[in-house]
Amino acid sequence: MTRPRHLASILLVLSLLTGMVGHSVLAAKAPAPERSKFVRLQRDKSGELVALQTSVVRFVSNDAENADLAVDLVGAVHVGEKAYYEDLNKLFEKYDAVLYELVAPAGTRVPKGAKPGGHPVAMLQNGLKDMLQLEHQLEYVDYTKKNMIHADMSPDDFSKSMSDRGESFFTMFARMMGQAIAQQSQQKSKTSEFDFLAALFDRDRAGSLKRLMAEQFETMEGAMDALDGPKGSTILSERNKVALGKLTEQLAAGKKKIAIFYGAGHMNDLEKHLLADFHLRRADEQWLTAWKLEKAPPTRKAPAR
Repeated sequence: MTRPRHLASILLVLSLLTGMVGHSVLAAKAPAPERSKFVRLQRDKSGELVALQTSVVRFVSNDAENADLAVDLVGAVHVGEKAYYEDLNKLFEKYDAVLYELVAPAGTRVPKGAKPGGHPVAMLQNGLKDMLQLEHQLEYVDYTKKNMIHADMSPDDFSKSMSDRGESFFTMFARMMGQAIAQQSQQKSKTSEFDFLAALFDRDRAGSLKRLMAEQFETMEGAMDALDGPKGSTILSERNKVALGKLTEQLAAGKKKIAIFYGAGHMNDLEKHLLADFHLRRADEQWLTAWKLEKAPPTRKAPAR
């Protein structure tokens, strides 16, 4: 039987990577070799966790006439350190256009300090934010800048796509259970239920839980395209099509420095289309720290009198 901790961990991780809901399918195929990384764990020389990081990957044109063209995939986790979102705000100032995800009516402008909505997964992320002593993306990313462009489905389009595909939140949850079983059988981590219970009672509870959660990110590497299924899905591939459509519009308008700011779980599919459909090539990358994972130094007790 699937352990509740594994199911809960996978659900939380996927909700942080996809930006809307946790979604998975029974993965029948092995992940492709040498996959691009958009999330990684940074460790020190002794192997201890230092940080959870997301990437900014640049794609450029092979055409000499478009040598100044650059499209960056800016992966994100939707709950992170305040400094992480401040770094993203500084980064976004360098672009002509930043195409961002948010299932909302077309042309939505997110006000500063916006709070996550009442969607169950937004509530899940908000609870996770408090438990891990982190911040939510909507509260600290500045979406009011002129170069920020909404590039996602409307709620009506999202619902229609799910209906047309025969998808529902119930079926996605059922698929999630299937993925949890598959993930458990391949689990390389030595984390146990005792570790999770111990983290809840640790004096640095937030830090301990973050490290346990980060280990789940590492085991999810390469799984997102399998989660999307052979025919794609509304949650990933269909939303990506909207973002790529907006990219086409911005390129036609003469924009040269463009970022696609989506959950890191979307990035492998987006990369595939940039390479095949837009004829770009991967140039370089940089990494931003989303979660700090160093263990807190032990406190020294005052000598007893």
